[in-house]
Amino acid sequence: LALANSELQKIIDDPNQWAIQTGDYANQRYSKLDQINKDNVGKLQVAWTFSTGVLRGHEGSPLVIGDMMYVHSPFPNTVFALDLSKEGQIVWKYEPKQDADVIPVMCCDTVNRGVAYADGKIFLHQADTTVVALDAKTGKVVWSVKNGDPKKGETNTATVLPVKDKVIVGISGGEFGVRGSVTAYAMADGKLLWRGYSMGPDSDTLIDPEKTTHLGKPVGADSGLNTWEGDQWKIGGGTTWGWYSYDPEENLIYYGSGNPSTWNPSQRPGDNRWSMTIFARDVDTGVAKWLYQMTPHDEWDYDGVNEMILTEQEVDGKARKLLTHFDRNGFGYTLDRVSGELLIAEKYDPAVNWATEVVMDPTSDQFGRPQVVAQYSTEQNGEDVNSTGICPAALGTKDQQPAAYSPKTQLFYVPTNHVCMDYEPFRVSYTAGQPYVGATLSVYPAPGSHGGMGNFIAWDGKEGKIKWSLPEKFSVWSGALATAGDVVFYGTLEGYLKAVDSETGKELYRFKTPSGIIGNVMTYTQGGKQFVAVLSGVGGWAGIGLAAGLTNPNEGLGAVGGYAALSDYTALGGTLTVFSLPN
Repeated sequence: LALANSELQKIIDDPNQWAIQTGDYANQRYSKLDQINKDNVGKLQVAWTFSTGVLRGHEGSPLVIGDMMYVHSPFPNTVFALDLSKEGQIVWKYEPKQDADVIPVMCCDTVNRGVAYADGKIFLHQADTTVVALDAKTGKVVWSVKNGDPKKGETNTATVLPVKDKVIVGISGGEFGVRGSVTAYAMADGKLLWRGYSMGPDSDTLIDPEKTTHLGKPVGADSGLNTWEGDQWKIGGGTTWGWYSYDPEENLIYYGSGNPSTWNPSQRPGDNRWSMTIFARDVDTGVAKWLYQMTPHDEWDYDGVNEMILTEQEVDGKARKLLTHFDRNGFGYTLDRVSGELLIAEKYDPAVNWATEVVMDPTSDQFGRPQVVAQYSTEQNGEDVNSTGICPAALGTKDQQPAAYSPKTQLFYVPTNHVCMDYEPFRVSYTAGQPYVGATLSVYPAPGSHGGMGNFIAWDGKEGKIKWSLPEKFSVWSGALATAGDVVFYGTLEGYLKAVDSETGKELYRFKTPSGIIGNVMTYTQGGKQFVAVLSGVGGWAGIGLAAGLTNPNEGLGAVGGYAALSDYTALGGTLTVFSLPN
């Protein structure tokens, strides 16, 4: 059973390869490679480039397994296998035939966060929710299964997580009233092994009322039902389109669930469990060990799907296994990942104003709950009113773009959005496959600051404090990479790849790629030489106006107006740019 996993673990442990989208199971996005370092990174130059032939937003990154590189694209989700020993010659190409009707059902561009590798197979979760296993050598389909139904609004934008003999997959579609779930398929043949929903009866959520805990206490029977009115849970959101991490010793996977449906909070009274929740689930059974709901009764679309970064650090003189999560809601959380104990909850952008704090006193009945500021609530006296000046905007202080962690500096490097919004809910009725949003948004830079819409920050997780912060004109929508060479890489929406000093944040290098970067930086070696690579191709939620040709400022869930100036700096593209030091 563990053969596929031990093979994959060995490849993940080899810094010359990049075997998994998250860099490793702990989601640290840290590379031990140091041939490129802070003293020579300024000499980087473009080694080669590759066009995917697809426009719209390019998220995720390539994988490198041995001499093979696997590159993916947004819809139609083409996959290329390139032979690095033969100057990137295309060995095979997989181009799924998907119904274009899936495109309008994808809320925030046609992005895909990449393929996964295990057991001699490449795994792709397509936009139309088809999960496909391809032979890594030939590209031939080994098996495929349908994980959802786009006619109900179910789509996919995420990668998958290969663990042991399983492939773990999520689902998108919270803006269409989809009920979120996580599913484990057998790596060998695609057989469905278990599925855990975000809300519903215990048999659906795979929650043990006596053993599954929330903030140290058993959750009790039907916790995924009793904070919902009537049958609203059936279209309750809590989708699972983010990142997954894994602790092999604890045999637990960690992920977050998204916003409750609809965006109009007055239509779904109650805490709406378990939307907006960090889940720790047993890999073999899917049963939840512990949960922590960050934003009960979410009124702002603060999806909780961002990555869970696993570290081991000393806390009060004792070594602990930690989980750190930078939530859309603007709070950075640190929990004990074995017990689910909440240790830190602090704002990682000073502009955050919708809540004053998260209560940290375990004896308080408000323990673990954010203290909402009434004027920034979007539910005012049961009436739909336009609440203004809410920070962060629905895009969050950080969306799915993953942070990096360096064990050398013990700092987290976090791409952030420095944005606020006006939010006006309206009543909306549910029809399968139709948008189920119920709010109009406008988005703009956080007032009274540097005038830009983003920062790239170094975060001290033990203290819950920002060490340094680099202002950016637009949101930083690219995944970061930290390396043993004391360099941190990230991309900008204008299209720059940047390298900065991991201790000070000093910029050491920049290069303008053909299009805005919303991909995640990765690194590998070939022929004894280190390379750094990133996909560029503007799009995603922030770049949806450019990607889909939208001009109405309220379109793209408010992002079109907020990022209108982006078209002055970049245009659509779809290019992999690979960098190295000169010979």
